[in-house]
Amino acid sequence: MIKLSTLVVAISLALTPQAFAEQVKSPSDKAVKLAKDTILIDTHIDVPYRIHEKWVDVTKATDGGDFDYPRAVQGGLNAPFMSIYIPAHLEFEGKGKSYQLANQMIDSMEAIAQRAPEKFAIASSTADIEAQFEQGKLSIAMGMENGSPIEGKMENLQHFFDRGVRYITLAHSQSNHISDSSYDIRRKWKGLSPFGKKLITEMNNVGMLIDVSHISDDAFYQVMELSKTPVIASHSSLRKYTPGFERNMNDDMLLALKKNGGVIQINFGSSFVTSKAGAWYKDLKSTKETVKKEGTKPSKDFDAAYRAKNPFPFASLEQVLDHIDHVVELIGIDYVGIGSDYDGVGDSLPIGLKDVSSYPNLVQGLMDRGYSDSDIKKILSENTLRVWKQAEAYAKKH
Repeated sequence: MIKLSTLVVAISLALTPQAFAEQVKSPSDKAVKLAKDTILIDTHIDVPYRIHEKWVDVTKATDGGDFDYPRAVQGGLNAPFMSIYIPAHLEFEGKGKSYQLANQMIDSMEAIAQRAPEKFAIASSTADIEAQFEQGKLSIAMGMENGSPIEGKMENLQHFFDRGVRYITLAHSQSNHISDSSYDIRRKWKGLSPFGKKLITEMNNVGMLIDVSHISDDAFYQVMELSKTPVIASHSSLRKYTPGFERNMNDDMLLALKKNGGVIQINFGSSFVTSKAGAWYKDLKSTKETVKKEGTKPSKDFDAAYRAKNPFPFASLEQVLDHIDHVVELIGIDYVGIGSDYDGVGDSLPIGLKDVSSYPNLVQGLMDRGYSDSDIKKILSENTLRVWKQAEAYAKKH
């Protein structure tokens, strides 16, 4: 039976439901088993902000969104990093609201674990991940997307570490008091701020992973110089396939990442995977601005009408695999993982990777491209666990 969401995507691609289904072949029993029998870490899923905006009980099946417990079990996902996402709004930065919102979202993750303790458990260490996997529980790890809640206070870093946050994405879509953003043309700090440079050292010392997704290229290279532990790019893809998109990483950055010992976790969002999707969004924005200049306010269904006339160029599973292939070919199998951005990229997810039930499709694709079981396990979790364990070990010494 083809779900309604599948039918909508098929229509937007100008495919019949049958032709769409043929593009997404069912994974083999081996692929499903490998996904379920392996610790599967996805370093970026935006459930906290999703349920902050509109409450839904993800311990049970949900009608919308990309994550819920039944679909996670189906896909083999057992160790997601839930994103404590703080919008890059001026009314948040430096005014206490970021700190408050971050704590509320952490509360919501603890509430999920408390509501369904037979299904979920908070994970604040690699030991927790491994033990809870053996217990058959889904581990909730947490990463903070946007360092705004630190608010220039080192004690807040310790506070959020004590609350279970294990990585911080230094900035988001605007520069903050820590770092310049890849999306912000102002480049206030020309990389990291003076406080941001000190924060890198303190993050190393407490065992907090540094996430270089979203930050500017200058900030990235400054992190590379300062960090004593490997870093992650929790949900980034490759600029090779999206020329001019600074949010993704280029080959020189990948080489620097290898020297650092870090891991890039590939983002599934279509605009991160293919330049055609990014161009589609630019065209939509430009068309909308033209309508405004003509003195007409765009209707509520403007985007839907535009999409009907201009089908969205969804990325494919094969294109996501191309990103993984390129990382492996350039710097090796030990430096790539998964950072889907589920619940964070709207309806732009690729064909074959529409929600957390889809990881076996990715595993099957890797198998079809000749990756061994041991290679696939590195991508699913072992590379990320290695980096996390190195951060833990460094913090014990400092």
